[in-house]
Amino acid sequence: MIEEEIKQEQQNDYSAKNIQVLEGLEAVRKRPAMYIGDTSEKGLHHLVYEVVDNCIDEALAGFCNDIRVWINADNSVTVSDNGRGIPVDMHEKEHRSALEVVLTVLHAGGKFDKGSYKVSGGLHGVGVSCVNALSSAFHVEVCRGGRKYEQDYTKGKPLYSVREVGPSDKTGTTITFLPDKDIFSTTEYKYNILQNRLRELAYLNAGITLTLTDLRPDPENPQAAPRTETFFSEQGLNEFVRYIDGTREPLIEDVIHISTDKYGTPVEVAMVYNTSYTENVHSYVNNINTIEGGTHLAGFRRALTRTLKKYAEDAKLLEKVKVEISGDDFREGLTAVISVKVAEPQFEGQTKTKLGNNEVMGIVDQTVAEALGNYLEEHPKSARAIVDKVVLAATARNAARKAREMVQRKSPLSGGGLPGKLADCSNRDPEKCEIFLVEGDSAGGTAKQGRHREYQAILPLRGKILNVEKAMPHRVFDSEEIRNIYTALGVTIGTDEDSKELNLDKLRYHKIIIMTDADVDGSHIDTLIMTFFFRYMKPIIEKGYLYIANPPLYLCRKGKVEEYCWTDQQRQAFIDKYGGGQENAIHTQRYKGLGEMNAEQLASTTMEPANRILRQVTIENAAAADYIISMLMGDDVGPRREFIETNATYANIDA
Repeated sequence: MIEEEIKQEQQNDYSAKNIQVLEGLEAVRKRPAMYIGDTSEKGLHHLVYEVVDNCIDEALAGFCNDIRVWINADNSVTVSDNGRGIPVDMHEKEHRSALEVVLTVLHAGGKFDKGSYKVSGGLHGVGVSCVNALSSAFHVEVCRGGRKYEQDYTKGKPLYSVREVGPSDKTGTTITFLPDKDIFSTTEYKYNILQNRLRELAYLNAGITLTLTDLRPDPENPQAAPRTETFFSEQGLNEFVRYIDGTREPLIEDVIHISTDKYGTPVEVAMVYNTSYTENVHSYVNNINTIEGGTHLAGFRRALTRTLKKYAEDAKLLEKVKVEISGDDFREGLTAVISVKVAEPQFEGQTKTKLGNNEVMGIVDQTVAEALGNYLEEHPKSARAIVDKVVLAATARNAARKAREMVQRKSPLSGGGLPGKLADCSNRDPEKCEIFLVEGDSAGGTAKQGRHREYQAILPLRGKILNVEKAMPHRVFDSEEIRNIYTALGVTIGTDEDSKELNLDKLRYHKIIIMTDADVDGSHIDTLIMTFFFRYMKPIIEKGYLYIANPPLYLCRKGKVEEYCWTDQQRQAFIDKYGGGQENAIHTQRYKGLGEMNAEQLASTTMEPANRILRQVTIENAAAADYIISMLMGDDVGPRREFIETNATYANIDA
């Protein structure tokens, strides 16, 4: 009853006086990358996240449970919620509507008034004012107090003052914005990127409904109904960890779920063990994915190791074990999601996604230790299965260490240290050097002839490399092709025998390019190599060093005119331009393999920096990437078959 009275008081008191101005908005359009990371696809989608974060903050405060996102036909985006609505009354200091202050002043909002919001995800970002500044058109509608208000902007500048447009029986805020083409290199939104983020938010905030609708016409079926999807989770992280681990074989049936509010800091953890050999832990602070971890992750790992080790020792399960067990061993086969809500988060790290609040470590440590200890005592069968898995991991780690030492025994730069097949480049500056991982000796030979010897290195790979998703670590290091990749790149795995972290200090190339045939087998090899990098060399992907070469599919000729075409659309354009739309009027050569091109053709189309098309491999959403990798490359056939059937129409498969 008291909580309801407090909530009602917050409802009544949330007005212009709660909106505090911290700084202006002058530099956003001049230096957009400073505020949203970059102006490519990632920054484009970040605009949506900023607006949705405001809605989530309303939900965390207890005033919103329905959030809707539309991708409109013109690639503008509309985000609507049923919260209180941004205040529209006059701001005492700024002498204008609080709504206009929120939309035109960076870091102005209710997030800085602790009576309005206890925790906030939007505080980590730059606010909706930045979205406004980077949009060529921006429209806002606010419903509150029985009335509806609106305002329009262009490039952050209001076209008129906030105006009342009539009565309304609803409450909430609706924002529509069109990203500025002068700022962003692409303005086309990807449905699956927004889909993954909204799904993630639904799991992280149980009880909130999020809906995504794509109103853009489908080119393949213009009459089809708009694609729409609703995300709702009743059990939160419990369901999230089930989703992430859905394609793996479980070691224990239960999800160990921990949810508590300790010392004013809500902590929620869900964890489960599977039979795989990888650790998959995803951490969040105020719904922000802390990809660099931080104190909450350190607290979780400390509690996990200490609690499991104490249980195993007390139960005398380690008496006959001949190898020493490390912290890494306790996390092999673990999938976990950690979510904490912190009133004043302090972020650090290269990408500002590492939590630095020291007090959170102890809170998470204590919470996890208590709950996990109770679970192990109450479920001895599951506890035994986990400990047996830990012992197996320790044994395999020792074998992997020996195999790893074989990989790293010789310095990559010393004589005889490099793989025999590697054609190295003469330059020694990693920032200027690139290496092509080429499918097959034949294509590798062609690539060696066509390369720039100063800065391009070639490493031919024989056939398909090991599927590391199904292999124990020591088997991975036993693989000759994988040993060749490690040795050629010059990297080392860990600074001591207990660490699995990748040491990039001696990385010899800052562009690692996978170059395979443009057919099904080539795509499979791409996936195998990407799986290896994701599981064993993730920092290389996170730093943006991994790429996939995109060889042309066709060479089209009409008389003396010839053009390389990378897509069917380009080929059709050539037919329309030079063949009058008649396919038989031109000659088309389909390249199914790199070996079908001579050295000059391969170099000019796929290796020459001025002409080539490279696709950078990035991790937009770690949880979604983890799910896709395990689904495509793991043992469970069902989800993979379903994925193939759903996406078969998008595949480029030759008869």
